[in-house]
Amino acid sequence: MEDNDDFRFYIKDNLKAFFNIIEAENGKKGWQKALAQHPNLVVSDISMPEMNGNDLCLKIKSDKRTSHIPVILLTALTGEDQQLKGLETGASDYLTKPFNFEILQSKIRNILSQQEYMRKTYQKQVDVSPTEMAVDSPDELFIKKVLVLIDSNISNPNFSVEELSNEVFVSRYTLYKKILAMTGKTPNELVRSMRLKRAVQLLETGHLTISQICHKVGFKSQKYFVRTFKSEYNTIPSRYLESLSEEIMDE
Repeated sequence: MEDNDDFRFYIKDNLKAFFNIIEAENGKKGWQKALAQHPNLVVSDISMPEMNGNDLCLKIKSDKRTSHIPVILLTALTGEDQQLKGLETGASDYLTKPFNFEILQSKIRNILSQQEYMRKTYQKQVDVSPTEMAVDSPDELFIKKVLVLIDSNISNPNFSVEELSNEVFVSRYTLYKKILAMTGKTPNELVRSMRLKRAVQLLETGHLTISQICHKVGFKSQKYFVRTFKSEYNTIPSRYLESLSEEIMDE
């Protein structure tokens, strides 16, 4: 976001070869676009009409619909106090104008790489144990609540993404963007993945039939359960069960 048309064009011209750019000429419109389009990162000047960059960053970081979006602040103001003020709003980084565009590109790439690493970390935590994730940041609290809700409704075949979004008080669109950013899965994929992982756990206990497991993990149709299981694990549940028996016999 930048209110100076020439400088905004200059920024866009230097970044458009590497990134998809969404423009806004002031902080208020920048907030509206951040809320509507959920960009992967925001670069904003501090000095803007209607809503300055610090206030914009604070708004982005304090709203659970957008708190996961990193922000880089730009300013012509110098001094550690100004920089500290910007960082205290939750900004990921800070650049004083004039600056080298290669440095800006590098900072953007570094932040996006860290975001991707975070997404993969969340995904691993989901794969290993959804209910044992450490709680720290607002995003961790958010995904923790999502995972607990899915886990507690794992046997409910009627548990929907709409119900999930209502439980965490965000729109379906916001839920989609935040879960995709944190886990690499859509909400439906995440629910299905957790159902299948629970199915694997139940298969490994050896105490239930495939039909019983199908209903325990919230699949209405055994045919759909088998097809989805095969898509995820490249084998059908009965064959997976046989392979477990073979491993026990080999031991």
